[in-house]
Amino acid sequence: MHVALIGYGEVGRILAEDLRSAGHVVSAFDVKLPDGDEAMRAHAGRHGVTLAPSHGEAVATAELVISAVTARRTVEAARSCAGTLSPGAFFLDFNSASPGAKRAAAQPITRQGGRYVEGAVMTAVPPHRLKVPLLLGGPHAAALAPVLRDLGFAPQVGSSELGVASATKMCRSVMIKGLEAMVIESFTAARRYGVEDAVIASLGETFPGVDWERQATYFFQRVIEHGRRRGEEMHEAAGTVREAGLDPWSADATAARQDWMADLGDEGLFGDRDQPGFARSTDWRVEADRILDHLDGERALEEAP
Repeated sequence: MHVALIGYGEVGRILAEDLRSAGHVVSAFDVKLPDGDEAMRAHAGRHGVTLAPSHGEAVATAELVISAVTARRTVEAARSCAGTLSPGAFFLDFNSASPGAKRAAAQPITRQGGRYVEGAVMTAVPPHRLKVPLLLGGPHAAALAPVLRDLGFAPQVGSSELGVASATKMCRSVMIKGLEAMVIESFTAARRYGVEDAVIASLGETFPGVDWERQATYFFQRVIEHGRRRGEEMHEAAGTVREAGLDPWSADATAARQDWMADLGDEGLFGDRDQPGFARSTDWRVEADRILDHLDGERALEEAP
């Protein structure tokens, strides 16, 4: 089967590896490619993925298109692919976007005769790879599900109504990404006061099923490595809450913390993103200390005469 990947970041590359190992034809496009992203080109070369110079050329003969871009590019990616999409081709939108954004993305695909399906990825992709729990939505979800199973995915049809699957994902994200932000804020502050061990012990008594040391390290790693994407997702989650008629106080605050961590990462606080081992500290305290040292440095500059 010819599968086109729009977005060749972490998720796109994992999908490419598994699809190619099963013998499928894979083409891909990423907005970073025209500027010459060597890591992407090297990965594609190793795995036999054809990199296209544009959205349209990537999807022109594909039977299935998987859009795995940042949340803010959800609608733009669909519009860019629609013009050359083969009639009847499936367009699976993997992106963490609001129901409103998914409905907007579906319009250009549908007008061109494509079959748009929203896919809500319900947990982190890397541990599960193709088998990541995937909730499908929209009028073509039931038709796509057996195709995805044949490819090795683990889909579940959520609803034939477009927007229900993404609402499920976004409401979950308010909790999961919010917990990430709260752990980073709570544990970093606790580290400043020297009470982190007492806080973790208390959390262990309240939630005995959670290994808070391990969970904190994982949360720090994921936010440091993917804070920008998570921030965009939380802006979409805030939009989802707003569409429901609520003020998204928690979602907005989570987005701000995720964006803040992404900004620190862009400044190089946590190391070089292109080097092996980036965001892979075995102790969350290492990263918390970096944050605290950075804040001390900023405070010293502000107080300097």
